Amino acid sequence: MDNSKYIIVYLLTMNSISFILFFIDKKKSIKNKWRIKENTLHTVGFMGGIAGSIAAMILFRHKTKKLKFIIITVIALIFNLLCIYKLIVSRLLV
Repeated sequence: MDNSKYIIVYLLTMNSISFILFFIDKKKSIKNKWRIKENTLHTVGFMGGIAGSIAAMILFRHKTKKLKFIIITVIALIFNLLCIYKLIVSRLLV
């Protein structure tokens, strides 16, 4: 398996984890139960799971009214795009 396949598997895994964490947090928020820390949600987004984060935010209408959360999510998106660009330029992801 070449490097690009490992990177794609990693990104799919991180995005799946991110999506599932948002789903769990949304369900817990509805039931007024213990919640997943926002810091945890952002960390997974910065680690490559930003597409899953954004998809879950839109699909579940979760954290969409919190301006600070949205700003950090946009920063994570930019960070992820820069990382992908760097991988493409360094020919690790082609």
